[in-house]
Amino acid sequence: MAGRSRSSDQGEDAIVGVSERSLFANPALAPSAPAALPALRPGEQSLPEGINAPVTVPRTGAVARLRRHLGRLSWPRVQAGVASAATLELDRGIAFLLVPVFLAMGVIVYFSMAAEPGFVQPIAAVVLMALCAVASRSWPRTHLCLMAALLCALGVLAAKVETWRAGTPMLGSEIATQVTGRVVSLDYMETGRIRLTIDVTSTVRPKLRYAPERVRISAAKIPAGVKAGSLVSGYARLLPPTGPVRPDSYDFSFDSYFAGIGGSGFFMGTPRIVPDDDEAPLWSRLASSVENTRQDIADHIRASVGGAEGEIAAALMVGVRAGIPDEINEAMRRTGIYHIISISGLHMALVAGTMMMLMRGVFALFPDFSSRRPVKKYAAAAALFSIAAYLIISGVVVAAERSFIMLAVMLIAVLFDRAALTMRNLAISAIAVIAVSPHEVVGPSFQMSFAATAALVGAYAGWADHHAGKTRPPAPKRSLAGFLTRKLLLGAGGLAMTSIIAGSATALFAIWHFQRVSPLSLFANLAVMPIVSVVMFLAVASALLMPFGLDWPALYLMGKGLTAMIAVSAWISERSPIDGVGLISRQSVLLVTVALVIATMATTRLRLAALPFALASLLTVSDTRTPDVLISEDARLVALPIGGGELAVNRARPNEFTVDNWKRALTSEALVVPEMFDKAGGQFAIADAVNLPTGAPFYCTEGVCIARHPSGAIIAHVEDRKDTWKACAFADLIVVNDATAYDACHNPLVLVVTKRQLARKGSAAVFFDPRSATTPAKIEFAVDQPYRPWHEQRKFSREARGLPPYKKPDKPDGKQAQ
Repeated sequence: MAGRSRSSDQGEDAIVGVSERSLFANPALAPSAPAALPALRPGEQSLPEGINAPVTVPRTGAVARLRRHLGRLSWPRVQAGVASAATLELDRGIAFLLVPVFLAMGVIVYFSMAAEPGFVQPIAAVVLMALCAVASRSWPRTHLCLMAALLCALGVLAAKVETWRAGTPMLGSEIATQVTGRVVSLDYMETGRIRLTIDVTSTVRPKLRYAPERVRISAAKIPAGVKAGSLVSGYARLLPPTGPVRPDSYDFSFDSYFAGIGGSGFFMGTPRIVPDDDEAPLWSRLASSVENTRQDIADHIRASVGGAEGEIAAALMVGVRAGIPDEINEAMRRTGIYHIISISGLHMALVAGTMMMLMRGVFALFPDFSSRRPVKKYAAAAALFSIAAYLIISGVVVAAERSFIMLAVMLIAVLFDRAALTMRNLAISAIAVIAVSPHEVVGPSFQMSFAATAALVGAYAGWADHHAGKTRPPAPKRSLAGFLTRKLLLGAGGLAMTSIIAGSATALFAIWHFQRVSPLSLFANLAVMPIVSVVMFLAVASALLMPFGLDWPALYLMGKGLTAMIAVSAWISERSPIDGVGLISRQSVLLVTVALVIATMATTRLRLAALPFALASLLTVSDTRTPDVLISEDARLVALPIGGGELAVNRARPNEFTVDNWKRALTSEALVVPEMFDKAGGQFAIADAVNLPTGAPFYCTEGVCIARHPSGAIIAHVEDRKDTWKACAFADLIVVNDATAYDACHNPLVLVVTKRQLARKGSAAVFFDPRSATTPAKIEFAVDQPYRPWHEQRKFSREARGLPPYKKPDKPDGKQAQ
């Protein structure tokens, strides 16, 4: 709120800002007017005649004032100040802002449990806390604490209900079978393959007793005419969902469970379209219609724009991004602008803002109508409709769904004459997301988006409070060039501060989830965001003109803007230092979350309470130990850092995704593949392992690969359990890629990890004790037992049951069946 002061001593055009929070001032803190003015003390002088209020002229500056304030501090004063500030925070509505915080705490508690709880425990906790909260209404502080406990219990119950509601059947073991199902969506990959999401209707040869309901299967090519809603059939190899690539990393089986995906795989040949005798349900037909519309629009955009720019344009407009080249994706990740590709808050806000601007511009052409009607509300309603359509046409992905809820709350607030960008609206959005998809709380998308938004809203509110009540003279008249320069500098400064605030709020979350930061993200966002704003304006214009066939000029200009964006990101990426920063501790992320909640939601001096939490977070960032060895869950890949930024692996062609994750976690830049020796060459023998220097990469011979960690520990990887004994005499760690293997060494100082253990418990991290060579290595697995619902399928694989790989029986002529 701003207005012109009518005080004659301030001038006619003076501007005074007023903060809405001043309406909630604590009366107990309001100073009372003295009956008589006190006499002047040394250091004070009177104002000119006619003004009676004395003014103190400090003689020693800010240091003396600080000492004077510190000298007045005492524990009773501090207690009284904290109590008064807390009362004022409650008057301003902080209790409602903390509702999603305590709900999220309950969700985190549920997903952190070692075993799956039943329904009885969370329901009993909710009922008990509700009764206690009702009974404690006469004691305000106790009532608030019990309400917080009730919200946590509700968060636990909401997560339990979602887990029960999902109930995704997961494939337990790798198998080849004839799959028939209805196509849900198609993604054209950058590699040329097509990935189909299929609702399984039947399986034969063999018929699966516990078939997944939905799978993702890729194919080299598909018949013409395949689209969403088509019934296809083909022989495919299906794989169960994989777990984390290392302990404490992203769990893909968790994501698959809540996405309803029970398995993945590939067609061994080209699938075929089969006649559809049964009509699909109405909801399935509607979803297929929307998906086919998305694909048609994406094909039209690709054909009009072409190249990588066409793939990015399709990603921005309809959320189809599988075809973007990997080098462009990596460049945008390194420069911190990959959020541009994922349809989320940025895109929703740009679409809503563009639509409101267009509608206000149209209404401005009719001044008589605009002066009599609430055209701002009409524009907000149009923006709400546009982002709803954008949500549907973009595939209703989780990030877009969450952003839609946030913006919808803000636009509805405009319709009801309420402030749009407030922490209260953000809290409503968070409550809605937690109620619909509680599992999103533990994911990076929820954490980073709400952290960035809360930081921006809190910073904006703090800046408004700082300037509230201050007199600001009107801006002097400037020339056109000066006016444009000032606007340009203000826009660049605002964009820079936005990037700094959002980047600072999400930095530790990005490091925790992805082990990477973007050192030049500020410069990249400053350079790219103006281009993206224009591109999104053109995207909205092309969407409005597309039904009339007049969208080609907008798409052409959109392609040119994306060309500039790609060039800028590539140029900055080439000059960006390494972005892998390794692992950080879990407690540092929790502490920074507490600091962020306090700093963004508090409006009084209680904000200062965020400082010790933020400081503790920074001090505990490195309070974690980097693994000495990482082992994949299929027992095929072993990696260890050998110094000099190098990561040694035991395979010449390792899994690229897994290795990239391990390199960032272990802060390694280069990959060292093994050297292979045959027995006849005589250049390396297994007995020579004790003579290997520390930090030696893998040397492979006679079915055994051997490396030496910089600590001196020797690591061996064995393909056949019969060769395990060869490494028992010298190895500290032996990984056996055989599900039928057992501990053949019988030596407590030798850690033997088998394929069966990894199949049941997931990938592993091994830690050596550098202080003692007689202390056995310690191992941590990614999956704990007893299993949660998204890990139950692990115990059904052949490897988890200690069985060898399945082989088809031989034909009568002695040849193995293919």
